Amino acid sequence: MVTGIYLSKNILNTIIRLKEDSMKPALAFRQPHYPSSWQALPNGEVIKKAIEQELAPWWQKFFGYHLIKLGALSSEIEIPDCTINHQVSLSSKNSVANVVGDIDDLPLQEHSVDVCLLSHALEFSLDPHHVVREANRVLIPNGYLVLTGFNPLSLVGLNRLLPYRRSKTPWNEHFFSPMRIKDWLHLMGFEILADQRCLHSSLTGKLSTNSLEQRWHKLAKNYLPALGSVYVIVAKKRVLPLTPIKPKWQIRSGFRPVKVPSLSTPRELADNKKSIRRNNYPQGQ
Repeated sequence: MVTGIYLSKNILNTIIRLKEDSMKPALAFRQPHYPSSWQALPNGEVIKKAIEQELAPWWQKFFGYHLIKLGALSSEIEIPDCTINHQVSLSSKNSVANVVGDIDDLPLQEHSVDVCLLSHALEFSLDPHHVVREANRVLIPNGYLVLTGFNPLSLVGLNRLLPYRRSKTPWNEHFFSPMRIKDWLHLMGFEILADQRCLHSSLTGKLSTNSLEQRWHKLAKNYLPALGSVYVIVAKKRVLPLTPIKPKWQIRSGFRPVKVPSLSTPRELADNKKSIRRNNYPQGQ
C-alpha cells in the first residue's frame, strides 16, 4: 500500500515537472544546435518515415502553386503524391535546399506560399514563436501549415528528466507541447484540421521490429494516442474579410430659426390676444 502511494506521488511529480518544463518561455537563452539531417538525431530515419506515413494522406488534399519546406529536416521529407508541383526547400545548412536563408527571416513576399512545412524546427529555434509568425506571413489566406515536433508529455519527454540525457541531442533543447503550439496557431487565426501522434517510444536505443514491440505500438496508438513521442499538426489559415461600413451622411440645413425671447410687456401681450380673437370671431357671428 505504501509503495503504491509512493509510486503515485512520483508519477504525479513527474507529470507536473513535464508540464512546467513545457510551459517555460519560448525564447531560448542560447543558440540551439540545429541538426543538419535526420541522421544526426537518435533513430532519425525512423522518425522521418513515421512522419511521412502520417502525412501521406494529407498531401493529396492540398492544392495551389507553391509549397515550401522550412529547415534542413523539412527539406529531407519526401512528398511523392502532392498536387503542388513547385516545391522549394529553404535552409541555412543543408545541401539539399534550393534556397539558402533563415527560417526566422524568410526572403519571401507576403501571401506568396500555399503550403508550408515546418518539421522539427521549433525545438531548435532561438525564437520559435517568431518562426511560426514568419510562416503565417508568407502563407496565403486559406493556406496550410504543417508542423511536427517532439511531444514533451511522452516517453521522449520523460528522458529529459534524466541528467545524462539532458546533455545530448535532442533532449538538450526545448520541447513544446502540442496544446501550446495550437494555442499559438489559434491566436494567429488558424483552424486546426488534425492533431496526430506517432512513435510511442523513448527513441533512445535501436528500435527493433519484434512482435512484442509492434504489439505495444499498436496498443498505445489505439488506447494512448495522446502519449505519442512525435506530434503532427495540420492547420489552415483563416482570414476574415473586412466589410467597410459606409457612413450615413446627413445634410444639415444652412439656416435655422433663432428663438428670441419676446420683449413685450404682459399688458401688450393681452391686447394682442384680444385683437386676434376679434379678427377671428367678428361680433354677431
